[in-house]
Amino acid sequence: MLKIGVTGGIGSGKTLVCKVFSVLGIPVFNADQEAKNVINSDKEVIYEIKQLFGKDIYADQQIDARKLAGIIFNNKEAIQQVNSLVHPKVRELFKSWCNQYEYMPYVIQEAAILFETDAYKQLDFTINVHASEETRINRVMMRDQVSKEKVLERMNNQIKDDVRLKLADFTIYNENESMILPQILEIHKKFKQIEN
Repeated sequence: MLKIGVTGGIGSGKTLVCKVFSVLGIPVFNADQEAKNVINSDKEVIYEIKQLFGKDIYADQQIDARKLAGIIFNNKEAIQQVNSLVHPKVRELFKSWCNQYEYMPYVIQEAAILFETDAYKQLDFTINVHASEETRINRVMMRDQVSKEKVLERMNNQIKDDVRLKLADFTIYNENESMILPQILEIHKKFKQIEN
């Protein structure tokens, strides 16, 4: 069974691409969702985050996401501290999740920061979902009802597109005029043909 990572900058459409793979019958592990679950349910992680940022970072047993974002968005050290607590746990969850799909030709891990956390090193191949910066800004502004400045702030915390393009084994171009389905089907066919 191959382990495939799907990543892309904010607003690139990686979730849409993963939905298509899911429709094709491929199991998808959403690392970002699992990271949120870990932050809100893992006692060890909760304790450590409270030690770092104070008890009031949690309200009603849930992380105050807005407060945490305010702390970490422009603080590389704080981002690394949170990642070093959360991502090893997510990696373990992914490993045990994979065990139930040994019969599949491949599975997918969807993750926004696949390259930033070195998670891609545990995978066989990576797919980058790419769209122009302008397209991504417009999508996120509409989706999240936020200003262009807020979107750019988030983008600045992710690796640059050219780095992602170099590191990825495959790239799916998701501009309005490009058709993603034929690209996904071609990659799907390749993975099914690879003997692991």
